[in-house]
Amino acid sequence: MKQIGIPTLQPRLKVLNREQALAIHTAALEILEKIGFKMEHPRALQLLSDAGCRVSNGERVKLPSYLAEKAIKSAPKQITLYDQRGNKAMPLVNGNSFYGTGSDATFTLDLETGQRRRSTLRDVANFARLVDGLDNIAFNMSMANPEDAPIENIYVFAFAEMVKNTNKPIVFIADSGRDMAKIYEIACVVAGSEEELQGKPFLLSYSEAISPLRFPENVMERLIFCAEKRIPICFPSGSNAGGGAPVTLAGAMALGIAENLVGLVVHQLVGEGSPFLFGPNVSALDMRSAVVSYGCPEWSLTQAALADMRDEIYGLPIWAYAGASDAKVMDAQAGSEAMFSIVTALLSRSNLIHDVGFLEYGSTSSLEMVTMADELVAMSRSFVEGIPVNDETLALEAIERVANTDTNSIFLMDDHTFEHFMQAHFLPKLLDRSRYDSWEAAGSTDLYTRCNSEAKRILSQNQVECKPDDVLKGIDKILQRL
Repeated sequence: MKQIGIPTLQPRLKVLNREQALAIHTAALEILEKIGFKMEHPRALQLLSDAGCRVSNGERVKLPSYLAEKAIKSAPKQITLYDQRGNKAMPLVNGNSFYGTGSDATFTLDLETGQRRRSTLRDVANFARLVDGLDNIAFNMSMANPEDAPIENIYVFAFAEMVKNTNKPIVFIADSGRDMAKIYEIACVVAGSEEELQGKPFLLSYSEAISPLRFPENVMERLIFCAEKRIPICFPSGSNAGGGAPVTLAGAMALGIAENLVGLVVHQLVGEGSPFLFGPNVSALDMRSAVVSYGCPEWSLTQAALADMRDEIYGLPIWAYAGASDAKVMDAQAGSEAMFSIVTALLSRSNLIHDVGFLEYGSTSSLEMVTMADELVAMSRSFVEGIPVNDETLALEAIERVANTDTNSIFLMDDHTFEHFMQAHFLPKLLDRSRYDSWEAAGSTDLYTRCNSEAKRILSQNQVECKPDDVLKGIDKILQRL
């Protein structure tokens, strides 16, 4: 039989047409050119002035649109993150999507007691070890604001725990250029040298401006450091609709993009061609509770819209969120909100997708939530891969065999089913499909209990490849000097 070569059409979520995307982009440029922003970093201010920006009242800047257009063109259209062994792990380009955890959760749900408590450095280590053992979580963030770390070096100690407990790529937070330099020093020890780290970066920095349109000195220190060292960075806006941005989503997107473009311009003025992950981060402020909602549909909607703008205008890999919830425990609300954001992020082809495992609008972390999300990501990937159509999947020979069998044959007994069922269907590990009596005999467990057991199993059985002794000693020396 002649092979049928038909490309597989993969489902895709589209929110904006080109006319809408251009209108939002034009509004963002108008914000920069006519309204302006506050730049509190002296060197960045001088760079912008020298490049042709108008500066007034010491810190107020208006940026001509040609500088933004130039920065968009000079920034690389692909960013590749490597694992800590130097293997290519995350090519952030086109529609490739990679999921990871979040950072800075003040609280966590204890794996043993289920109680909400303050997070610690041990939690940072546990989340890193869990991520290391999950198939569908590609990168690690700290998931904690550990109370037992020195406050002035909290991000350095958290980074050290991450590199000791996972070999996957890391997205990290810093407070200023000072602790950023220490984190970079640790990363160079892990990579082997500064040259090796810059050639195969396993880390990406997260830094955020203050909406509306304010760029503090410590924020710009981190941005400039990464531009100089050619370390990938994302620079999400803090534009939550109704709080730091207009309540209307189009206006919030225009403001968020404007803020992101300021970061991109300064970044490219410092290090033209340095890797920059485009990250307007347009969330929504809940009008009743005054918290930024992690379970709202608006955040997923703006992410899909920003992915459209990537395709229509910017061409840069983009930042997103998914797998989080406003629920206080891992319940039905947590599962529904996590799944909604996971599948929409994947359908919109966002690139680097963080915050997997958050509860309580980003205040609380949960090992069980990350474990469940790993399964939900797998389920979503199965959906967005589409339906391959070829001779094997059309299965005409199998249909003929079964149809021409004299007995009451079904496809369950045909070789074609045995050969293809693993690829043809999604087979869950944690979601239960057993018959009632089988489920009851196995202990009548709910999804939370199964995720709790699986997280404990991974933490006890998954062997993270240890760093060499000289690397561990090098990291400890850096920490001792703090």
